[in-house]
Amino acid sequence: MIHRLGLSLTKTKLKTKLLPLSISRKFSVSEEGSIDADMHNRSPVTVFTDDEQMIREAVRAWAREELRPVVRDMDNEANLRPEILRSLFEQGLMGMEIPEKYGGSGLSFTSACLAVEEVSRIDPSTSILVDIHNTLTINSLIKWGSDQLKEHWLPRLATDTVSSFCLSEEGSGSDAFAMRTTAKASHDGSYFTLNGSKLWISNAMEAGVFLVFANADPTKGYKGITAFMVDSETEGIAVGSPENKLGLRASSTCPLTFENVQVESRHVLGQVGMGYKYCINILNEGRIGIAAQQVGIAKGCMDIAMPYLLERKQFGQPIADFQGMQHQYAQIATEIHAAELIMYNACRMKEKGMPFVKEASMAKLYSSQVAERTASKTIEWLGGIGFTKDLLAEKFYRDCKVGSIYEGTSNIQLQTIAKLLQAEYK
Repeated sequence: MIHRLGLSLTKTKLKTKLLPLSISRKFSVSEEGSIDADMHNRSPVTVFTDDEQMIREAVRAWAREELRPVVRDMDNEANLRPEILRSLFEQGLMGMEIPEKYGGSGLSFTSACLAVEEVSRIDPSTSILVDIHNTLTINSLIKWGSDQLKEHWLPRLATDTVSSFCLSEEGSGSDAFAMRTTAKASHDGSYFTLNGSKLWISNAMEAGVFLVFANADPTKGYKGITAFMVDSETEGIAVGSPENKLGLRASSTCPLTFENVQVESRHVLGQVGMGYKYCINILNEGRIGIAAQQVGIAKGCMDIAMPYLLERKQFGQPIADFQGMQHQYAQIATEIHAAELIMYNACRMKEKGMPFVKEASMAKLYSSQVAERTASKTIEWLGGIGFTKDLLAEKFYRDCKVGSIYEGTSNIQLQTIAKLLQAEYK
């Protein structure tokens, strides 16, 4: 049984079918042939299972009641409150896709993205911790980790240990495989020695384990890249001071240094030299998680803007009633809905085992654009108060910008989409 997020769900219930549509009319047989009976049971992309909807509602309530009161203070202090981190674990938000036998909730990828969206709707800084932990580290461990690694780390990741994804370096941003961090194997093959440094590492201050990518054989180029699960207490690891960022200020982003860090071979994730493939694969999933964050930001902006537009009066009427305003917020609402559809469609494609790389890139690209436009428009609609810190609109404006940068810049997404489109038409 699962007793988290205010739910008590059996494993069987968690695998219920999508909610059927209420369809009253009957389809007739056309001259071209009969309509597939399965059409009667298909649901729109944004119609969720009972369990997914309960998770969304529970996370929304938690974010509003526990997270919202401390968001401004966390942003000002550039620090994630320890009680918020504890609550994330207590609510089951840090082990959503971890199987129940390891102490997780055994939920769907869509459920994880729903949670990221709802947390982001209140605080994107907290949501990025949840997103990276679930969609990158945990899913990498589930996909490629040995049974020994899973038994060692998954119960901890579900209950009390934050993880961090260590890829970027000073000279390897978009060119991720130009990394210089090395992992030299011992003569007997029992351990590797890691040397090098990483930059822009999210969750670094809170992490109890780092998923580190290092090159075990530089002579092979990117085909030497290997992934390691490294305990943060391992001797030789130094976490630098957090970056003083424009947005996502409560999320720790730090440089890491590895100096003669010895990691036993049993802590290699998957196979030696396969890290580059794992990285490409998991970042495709991670881009959907970032899209969920960006959709959450856009909706959070509308949560601030729409009540204000309906309440604020000028020239004797609510400013929401002016046609010029109506056209603006109707356009933004349409774009948010489109971003949501692209994102959750990519979720379902991933869950069905379908190719989803193009859709994941589209989701991240478009949602980041929509979030930025929505945040900017929100400040304009709010007028003078939108330009102050009295409301959280300016924070969303700062927080959204990195959506076009991390986990693959917008140009990288466009390049990926273009490459796959060319393949479709050749």
